[in-house]
Amino acid sequence: MSDKKKLFIRTYGCQMNVYDSERMAEALGADGYEQTDTPDDADMILLNTCHIREKAAEKVYSELGRFKGLKAEKPDLKIGVAGCVAQAEGEEIMRRQPMVDLVVGPQTYHRLPSMMEQVAKGEKALDTDFPEEDKFEHLPKLRGTKAKRNPTAFLTVQEGCDKFCAFCVVPYTRGAEVSRPAERILREARDLVERGVREITLLGQNVNAYHGAGPDGDWSLAKLIWALDGIDGLERIRFTTSHPNDMTDDLIEAHGTCAKLMPYLHLPVQSGSDKILKRMNRSHTAESYLRLIERIREARPDILISGDFIVGFPEEDDQDFEDTMSLIREVNYGQAFSFKYSTRPGTPAAERALVDDAVATERLYRLQALITEQQRAIQNSMVGQEVGILFEKKGRLEGQMVGKSDHLHAVHVQCDAAVGDLRRVRITDSGPNSLAGELID
Repeated sequence: MSDKKKLFIRTYGCQMNVYDSERMAEALGADGYEQTDTPDDADMILLNTCHIREKAAEKVYSELGRFKGLKAEKPDLKIGVAGCVAQAEGEEIMRRQPMVDLVVGPQTYHRLPSMMEQVAKGEKALDTDFPEEDKFEHLPKLRGTKAKRNPTAFLTVQEGCDKFCAFCVVPYTRGAEVSRPAERILREARDLVERGVREITLLGQNVNAYHGAGPDGDWSLAKLIWALDGIDGLERIRFTTSHPNDMTDDLIEAHGTCAKLMPYLHLPVQSGSDKILKRMNRSHTAESYLRLIERIREARPDILISGDFIVGFPEEDDQDFEDTMSLIREVNYGQAFSFKYSTRPGTPAAERALVDDAVATERLYRLQALITEQQRAIQNSMVGQEVGILFEKKGRLEGQMVGKSDHLHAVHVQCDAAVGDLRRVRITDSGPNSLAGELID
């Protein structure tokens, strides 16, 4: 019977939070914790929060409220809050929820073991600094044999943002843009590959703004990708999320020449109206975005483009929305994420008059219907094509395996493939949100 303490982590938000949760689990793993899938078994509950959407903080307080009964049953249970809500409202969390033992921001979770020492002494621990040290270099090393991983992994290479979009809290919760040194990233990538990873997705709030120190000066994201391309056993490379202003010539070229860089690009535009883009402080125009998409498709004709859209941004009128719909029709997205504008306290847009909610809702439905139409048409066009599939898990049906295609489509195949196999598949059918196929080899 294991004498290890149990850790339950609940992760909200983006892929960077997923990566951060893995690293926090490793940090606490070195301190004697092993993960559990249920809070009922936990000795420590950690909520890794996201602050992007409206009422994010209230959702955290609501979630904490659900653990009050468990805390009453298990007085020794420790509860912590991490991530961007922790960064923005650390002291308020401690004040409103006295049962919380620990609050840690996204830049200081390498200090979790020492914070847990404070908690063990019956003290509260709060750390939301923006430290000078590289947190990744100060994370405790795991003891014993390195555990095998799933065949796909996230790897943060850049954090923070200097763009200051009028709707976004990231510069205030994650700080300024910081890029990790190239050799440290390559070392972590090699470690992941040794543990069974075959596909790595590079992460950053503005990942294509990467400019990390390399052995011969600062490296661009393209140069980092080419270095990763040389790692034996790493078969696929992706990156997200990008800003149009940082889509450099060498990165566009890499999409056309680097075989391991997958034909998928998430490139948010947010709006098709130049007036709204200016109000958002996006620093690009609809036209410049469209010409950028043309250049990318010239380099990689089969690339699937994904995007983000905000509807109902303050001062958006009918013509602004129609400009957005026109841009969507011209780009033809394979998928996109779309939201009604929600006020984020402390951002410039928070002080502006809101679009009527009913109007914003109707626009959102129309936009999502168009995106769905485009997504399904692109998926339908895949039928009969041959694609590479990296199998990640068993499907719901007997003998079924599920994996991701080169274009990031989920694909179901009846086959004897194993998790981690990279196989050629012919697409035979298209469903609402996934594809079906059969092995070619």
